[in-house]
Amino acid sequence: MARPRRSATIDPPDAFDLAILRILQQDNLTPQRVIGDRVNLSAPAVQRRIRRMEKEGVIQENVAVVDPERIGSALTIVVLVQVENETSDLIDKAKKSFTDDPNVQQCYYVTGATDFVLVVTVADMAEYERLTRRLFFANGNVKRFETLIAMDRVKTSLRVPIEAPERR
Repeated sequence: MARPRRSATIDPPDAFDLAILRILQQDNLTPQRVIGDRVNLSAPAVQRRIRRMEKEGVIQENVAVVDPERIGSALTIVVLVQVENETSDLIDKAKKSFTDDPNVQQCYYVTGATDFVLVVTVADMAEYERLTRRLFFANGNVKRFETLIAMDRVKTSLRVPIEAPERR
């Protein structure tokens, strides 16, 4: 799902929206009538708010979180990537290459000595070697990359901390 650009006409989420988001981040299959009961809104009002937040890009995706080990992707690897040249067209090309690869779970364009931080999952080191050939060795703009093998997935989450408006 493409992220809509923020517009000056979009209102920030209010207390009801934030309460709904807290519930959805825990379980996005929670029935709207249950959400409505918890936040003191009708189910249709909850539905309208959810649809609006999806349209505005506040809610970017509704997905199932899958345990990679249970489907044969036992290795989680963090890769620090440095590029030779940071012209906008080469950075855009790298972003596309990294985000198009199904093994790349997360990709961050960062400041500092490293240009990109990738989180990838693979079945084994042979699959990781194929990924490095595809993403790094075949890309003439990759200067170097450093591989960090996760020994344990201690915490993995995409939840965003959501505070009540009066606490911000």
